[in-house]
Amino acid sequence: MTTRRKLIAGNWKMNGLKADGLALARGIVDKLKTAPAPACDLLVCPPTSLVALVAEAVGGSALAVGGQDCHAKASGAHTGDTAAVALADLGCAYVIVGHSERRTDHAETDAVVKAKAEAALAAGMIAIVCIGETLAQRDAGQTIEINRSQLRGSLPEGSNATNTVIAYEPVWAIGTGRVATPAQAQEVHAAIRAELVQKLGADTAGRMRILYGGSMKPDNAKELLALPDVDGGLIGGAALKVADFWAIAESC
Repeated sequence: MTTRRKLIAGNWKMNGLKADGLALARGIVDKLKTAPAPACDLLVCPPTSLVALVAEAVGGSALAVGGQDCHAKASGAHTGDTAAVALADLGCAYVIVGHSERRTDHAETDAVVKAKAEAALAAGMIAIVCIGETLAQRDAGQTIEINRSQLRGSLPEGSNATNTVIAYEPVWAIGTGRVATPAQAQEVHAAIRAELVQKLGADTAGRMRILYGGSMKPDNAKELLALPDVDGGLIGGAALKVADFWAIAESC
């Protein structure tokens, strides 16, 4: 049986000014210094405005820093966008691509997400590729089909278990307080892994981490993280409080 080390990733979204970001990052680092280390990798993804500040604040600790998005091109006339190489230059080890909020707010297609993920890999970062169905798609019985399709279209060329993480985020459970039942989460995670077997082979698929995102909180994290194909969490609201983020990490 393949043992996959869990990853607890905090997506701060568009939240926090300098003082907030520093307090949050330093709070997690203080926990790492004073409490027993949780059995997982820890990552925070601040808004781009805070990446450099947070990266400096956590330097030398076991807390990794990531970006929330990147552009597919390394440079050029792309006002307001951030290149993957620029994020890596600031100290990012990961970058989230294809989050449902990007897919919805910015009409990002699977092809756009794939190109961004490939830029992340080229910059030496780990791509966290997000997929997930809407409530309408779930109600229509399309959950597995949608996630398989998004995965096929979004997975970067050259992806492997070291440079790519998949995050399953049911859109209807993001920021709503609703959460997939353990059975629902495991069903989709297992289908994603089966698709990865088809795309990348059994060995790589067995080692690639698949995170659950969608209102994971301290009170449901242990049950979700115990599922055989759930390899961590992409945490939204609960990542903005040190105590909640740490409690989820301890659930590993």
